[in-house]
Amino acid sequence: MVLKAEIGYFCGKFFKMKKLFVFFICLAMIACSQQQKEEQAKLVGNYGDEISIEGAISTDKMITLLGEQDSLVVKVKSEIITTCAMKGCWMNLKMTDGEEMRVTFKDYAFFVPKEGMQGNQAVIEGVVKRTMTDVETLRHYAEDAGKSETEVAGITEAKEELTFEASGVVILASSED
Repeated sequence: MVLKAEIGYFCGKFFKMKKLFVFFICLAMIACSQQQKEEQAKLVGNYGDEISIEGAISTDKMITLLGEQDSLVVKVKSEIITTCAMKGCWMNLKMTDGEEMRVTFKDYAFFVPKEGMQGNQAVIEGVVKRTMTDVETLRHYAEDAGKSETEVAGITEAKEELTFEASGVVILASSED
């Protein structure tokens, strides 16, 4: 008789634990799906080759890794300053030193949105290069960006800069949204 009572006691405890376990599993699934929705809400779009945001470094770290080399394959995350207003065929990203880095897209194979990207974060993967951009190209970029004729005419010297040819881009909504 005592044995039956003990078995009944443990079975009751087991079923209560089982219900509690199922409850926590359901709670975890709901929490994970909510987090996944939040992550998806932050994604503006993928362009070019599909890339992940994992392993992206800052522009400071990119410059350090580039060192004295002419080019480097890298994945970088930074704020979008502007995009090409004509086609979306380039964008400028903010460097930590206040400068901007021009990003073009490999083989002119894809574009990013022309408007509304300023302030969003971009993760880009590709090749960063040290280049000397000629006056004609700088003026072309200024025209594409919608600069005034006076501003375009004011470009009179070539510019040594870092440029980036991206094979893939992920744009994420700014955290302020």
